[in-house]
Amino acid sequence: MASAPRVVTDVDGPVARVRLNRPGKLNGVDFGILDGLLASASQLSANRDLRVVLLSGEGDSFCAGLDFPAVMKQPRRVALGFVPNPLRGTNLFQQALWAWRRLPVPVIAITRGHVFGAGIQLALAADFRFTTPDAKWSVLEAKWGLVPDMSGTIPLVEQVPLDLAKRLTMTGEIFSGEQAAAWGLATGCDTDPEKLALDLADQLIARSPDSVSGTKRLLNEAARRSVRAQFALERRLQFHMLRSANAKIARKAGTTGEAPAFGPRTLR
Repeated sequence: MASAPRVVTDVDGPVARVRLNRPGKLNGVDFGILDGLLASASQLSANRDLRVVLLSGEGDSFCAGLDFPAVMKQPRRVALGFVPNPLRGTNLFQQALWAWRRLPVPVIAITRGHVFGAGIQLALAADFRFTTPDAKWSVLEAKWGLVPDMSGTIPLVEQVPLDLAKRLTMTGEIFSGEQAAAWGLATGCDTDPEKLALDLADQLIARSPDSVSGTKRLLNEAARRSVRAQFALERRLQFHMLRSANAKIARKAGTTGEAPAFGPRTLR
């Protein structure tokens, strides 16, 4: 009998639901989850009709971090997983999470229970994060004498002041979802975080998929580009928008007040 997939992806029109599916282990990350995240992100990236992704975990936790006992049973895979892809510059552990940052549509993480280690790095790879007040968050690698190495350091220092990022990473302290929202790590906090996520998804779907996709890329890359390169990207993306059929649809809807019926995303 085949085992259940570690990552479940369901697409319903413009919305994809992606769920980590290892609830008995609090969705602890093993190679099955890493492979599943990569496969799901690749599948969704090619879907031009997709508008938003909801990322969550089955059971009571979002993700309790890397499952060291499970992963270390395959030392050869661990060693190979550290080797970076020369084209992407990321290794397996980084790319499985960074792929969601690179996805051309908004990703909304819905978190509860544990958001530890690899879990907080996966949540940070999303564009938005909604959490329950009592969720437990931690950059937990410090507890094991390690550093976060699954791409989470970039979005972490984008979300919070550097001294706070250092404090959370150096100490591994555990803090609540309510505190995560107060610090700006979480976009919003509610006992029903899925409702917040769905409300935002509706707002995003109401806009041109090209504009939303271009904005995600433009803002994600702003901090790491030179001023000249960022301005060039602004011009390039805007030139694409001005020629886009979806921009024409948006302008007509804005003028007439009618609800827009956008076509597929044209940006890659």
